[in-house]
Amino acid sequence: MSAVLGHADLHSRPVRLIAGWRCLRCNTAYEAHRTNPIGCVSCLAQGIHASLRADYSATPSMRVLQAYDRPFSLGEGNTPCTPSPSLARTTDVVQLWIKDESCNPTGSHKDRMSAIGITQALEMGAHTVVLASSGNAALSAARYAQAAGLRCEVAAYDGLPRAYAKLLDEYGAVCHSFADNEGRWAFVRERAQQLGYLALTNYSLPALGSAPLAIEGYKLIAQECIDNAVSPTDVVVPTARGDLAWGIFAGFRELLHAGRIAVLPRIWIVEPFARLSKVLAGAELHATYSGQTAQFSTAGATVTYLQYQAATASLGGAVVVNDAAAHSARDELLALGISAELCAAAAYSAITTLRKEERISASSRVLWLLTANASRDPSFPT
Repeated sequence: MSAVLGHADLHSRPVRLIAGWRCLRCNTAYEAHRTNPIGCVSCLAQGIHASLRADYSATPSMRVLQAYDRPFSLGEGNTPCTPSPSLARTTDVVQLWIKDESCNPTGSHKDRMSAIGITQALEMGAHTVVLASSGNAALSAARYAQAAGLRCEVAAYDGLPRAYAKLLDEYGAVCHSFADNEGRWAFVRERAQQLGYLALTNYSLPALGSAPLAIEGYKLIAQECIDNAVSPTDVVVPTARGDLAWGIFAGFRELLHAGRIAVLPRIWIVEPFARLSKVLAGAELHATYSGQTAQFSTAGATVTYLQYQAATASLGGAVVVNDAAAHSARDELLALGISAELCAAAAYSAITTLRKEERISASSRVLWLLTANASRDPSFPT
């Protein structure tokens, strides 16, 4: 399938299927255009960098998303959600389910975002998708773009792990290396202003998160759970900037409003060093919180309103799991035949921490997001 670049007013034509954009924080409405929005102007005037979300008006978004991702798909979604009585006993909760996102086509949850993003790119007549990523998002976008006949440009960190570089080359992506976020995001921002390019990830400082329509694809995780009689009280999610956590939160929130569930599950943001944890304790949302970690997929020094809202509106919170605890958890899981990238293992470890701190109870029903397996993790083997 090849994409054809549209006419000169391509960037101002409205996006089909959504009524517009709305601010996550203040609910201000914005007209929907084909380029991705860069945040709420009203909140920015107050010094708050808040993302926008897709507004489906009277049309249920789950139904729209299921229709929207049909034009282009590699078979993502409907991943296994398996009960694990043994892990439930180990972590001292009544039920624990493993939502195994490594079963997606390129091996991570990012395929859900790529499917929607590539569909949007095709619908708008783009010729190239561009993103800032040095990990699973880059591989996913590159593979989906290749299959759709689109070009893909990736702004990665210097020293990209060999396994990722090799796959990006196989998928035909053009990789640009930068020393820091400022360089990567400036590159994506410049490309996003050009006709025929669609940015799939963040390019703003302070950080906003990925393309609003694309991250809506994560909502379907919530629906898949309920459709399979999985009803968690708590969800643990390894988190960098909050795309996945917010999508799951938003999906469960819509199910709550539709009467499909009685109580909104609490979302627990798992991070390798304190970022959101500091914000929830009173620190500035848009400050920089630097730290070193081997948890490659959840590294970074920024906090977004996406993850802040997912945690606070669900009455959840943040959990810090350092590399030593994450390595220990991964070894424990490997001994049981479960392969998890280091940050996913950290999310499993977080369940024990939450119980010890009595933030969840023995009667909790926990959903653990296994975002990807260990096969491409640069920290594996230990």
